Formats: sequence, C-alpha cells, structure tokens
Amino acid sequence: MSLRLIEIVLPTTTVHRMDSVLSSDTVLGRWDDTIDNDHSLIRMLVRTEQSEGMLDHLANQFSSSESFRVMLLPVEATLPRPPEPVAKDEAQTSESSTQRISRDELYDDVVAGAKLSNVFIAQTLLATVVAAIGLLRNDTAIIIGAMVIAPLLGPNVSLCLATTLGDMDLAKRSLRTNGAGLLVTLLASLIIGFLFKVDPTSTAIAARTNVNLSDVILATASGCAGVLAFTTGAPASLIGVMVAVALLPPFTVFGLMLAGGELHAAGGALMLLAMNVICVNLAGVFTFAVQGVRPRTWWESERAKRAIRISLATWVTLLTILILLIYFVVQKP
Repeated sequence: MSLRLIEIVLPTTTVHRMDSVLSSDTVLGRWDDTIDNDHSLIRMLVRTEQSEGMLDHLANQFSSSESFRVMLLPVEATLPRPPEPVAKDEAQTSESSTQRISRDELYDDVVAGAKLSNVFIAQTLLATVVAAIGLLRNDTAIIIGAMVIAPLLGPNVSLCLATTLGDMDLAKRSLRTNGAGLLVTLLASLIIGFLFKVDPTSTAIAARTNVNLSDVILATASGCAGVLAFTTGAPASLIGVMVAVALLPPFTVFGLMLAGGELHAAGGALMLLAMNVICVNLAGVFTFAVQGVRPRTWWESERAKRAIRISLATWVTLLTILILLIYFVVQKP
C-alpha cells in the first residue's frame, strides 16, 4: 500500500479549521507541532490515492492565508503498518480503486520533463547516437539501451497532461521541447548517415520503413502503458522504454535513410513516426482522462474539456488520414 506524508504550515489561529477537512477514514495519523508563536506544523499520513482529495480540501480552506504551505512527501515504509482499507459500499470501492498519485505530484513530475535544457539536449543526442549504432548493427539490445535514456518521454507526457488540464502554457513548452528534441535527433542521425554505410535491407531498419495497421496498435498500447505507469509513479526508465520505442527509432531511421539518399524508405519512416506521435498522444490524453486527472476548479475544468475535445478531434482526424494513406497508397498492390 503506497503512502504519502502531508506537511502543512498554518497560522496558529487557523489550526482549529483543520478538523473540517479531516476524517478517520482518510487520515491514518496526525501530529501537530509549533514552529513559533504564530505558525504551526501539522503532519498527516494518508494513502496515496486519497492525497489528491486532501490537497484540494486544504487548498480550498487555507489558500487565502499568506503563510500557508503544503509539502507532499513519499513514504517508503512505516511501522506499525496501517490496516488495509475495507470498502463499505460500491461507491467507496470505486473510489479506492483509483490507484494513482495526486494531480499536484503528477504535475510537478511532468513539468520537469517539459523543460528545454542542456541536459535534455545531451540526453537526446546520446540516445540518438546509441539508437543509430544499434540500427546500423541490427542489434535490438543496443536499440533498447537508447530507449532507457528516454529523452522524448517528458515532452510527450507533458503535452498529454497539458491537454487534459487545459494548460496552454505547459502545452507550448512541451511542443517547443519536443520540437527541439526531434531536431537534435534529425541532425545527429543525418551526420551518422553521412559517415557510415547504411543497409536499408537490415531487419531493424526495414521494420521501421514499412508502415502497416499493426503499428497503430503498438503505438496506442505504448502510449496507454506509458501514461498509466506514469500516473502510478513507476520508474522513468520503465516508462521511457514504453513510449520511446515508438518515437526515437523511426525518426533516427528517417535521418539515416535521408542521408543515404533512400527517399522512399525515409518517407516510410517519417510516416511511421507521424502515426506513432498521433497514437501516443491520443492514447495519453485518453488515459489521463480515464484516470480521473482533472483541474481543481470548475472553470478550469470547462477549459480542459474544450481542450480535450479539440485535441481528440484533431488527433483522430490526422490518424484517419494516415490510415487511409496506408491502406490505399502504401499497401496498395
């Protein structure tokens, strides 16, 4: 059972209002301490799936206080172990079955991945070099090694979350970082393609230049699995393999084929990348929505609903066009 420790700094005069947001079913333990004459520190132990509701209650009650501050900390273990929750009715069973980290924790994790930095550029460059070598050697293990670096994970997941929450600022940053990552991948793969002889009939390369409808299933499953793992706090390397397998290798193949003058194969790799980007983002937005990731306030929720509708309509339209191209053009005998 995953747990979180919530630390709240409050004016001492408002501590009595904490009773209105507490319940014996939600809080597994509470400890009060005095910081100084004017401020108090309250620690509460809660289950991870209940931390979002608690944070929302605290924000609604105390956000107007200037000295109000909340810290959310993961708990590795605690003794004695808290009892497992017992569902009293169907509604409680449904609520407790949502095993994900809170919206605020998820947002902080995702924002870091949307930041365009020297580290991100370096990771993307290294991952492209490793992936290109794996493709040239037809070595699946090396290609998987490039996925573990997972440079394109952050901006794609942050774009899905930005759409789900209707956060246009985060969406712009995600698109900028994603574009920079793809540009670095293209330049690095072009240089490697000019320096080394590329065999377009190699199994690893040929598999990423021939597009078929099964790739839609692969990319959609990768997007769903990646975002689902992200909402439960799984390690970034695990999530990166799920998502990056559908993104980095095809674009690296595109650069290698373009440098080698194999324009037909390059076109196939680019089409595969486009399909994978669409499916990953479509699946990511859908998974976030199903997981119940929503803005805190109602007016933000209305904006988020519009963003989700526009995003889903756009991705579905583009995916339909690509599927028709594959069916009537690429796979036409």
